[in-house]
Amino acid sequence: MGEGHSLYETMGLVRIVSTEPAGRAILEYEAKSEQCHSGGVVQGGFISGWIDAAMAHAAMARNGASIVPMTLELKVSFFAPTRPGIVTAEAWVERHGKRTSFYEGHLKDKHGTVLAKATSTILLMDASRVIEASKAATSN
Repeated sequence: MGEGHSLYETMGLVRIVSTEPAGRAILEYEAKSEQCHSGGVVQGGFISGWIDAAMAHAAMARNGASIVPMTLELKVSFFAPTRPGIVTAEAWVERHGKRTSFYEGHLKDKHGTVLAKATSTILLMDASRVIEASKAATSN
């Protein structure tokens, strides 16, 4: 896990289990009670973020450090309530293109039950352009 990386900490990342150059990634998270709404169910935005992050890691594994995966569209279907505890987000490339790719993923609990599935359309942006745009947007 990226030492001192606050986004990882905020999201509850436990570890990056694996990333494969073929365009696959598995990330492990700790779903916390602070992320739950009524009835001890994890709020859907966290679930969406976990799968989205796994798809981004799969895209980075496939395309290398010179690209930044930018989510253009994200669709999530929720199958079962996600409760506090360890969950695993898995993602893979479904179709790879030069600038736009399609990824899929799911979130499973410790028993292997699929809690949610997602699909994403990802724009593969040149990392240097993203960094320059970010600097320009945040400078005074």
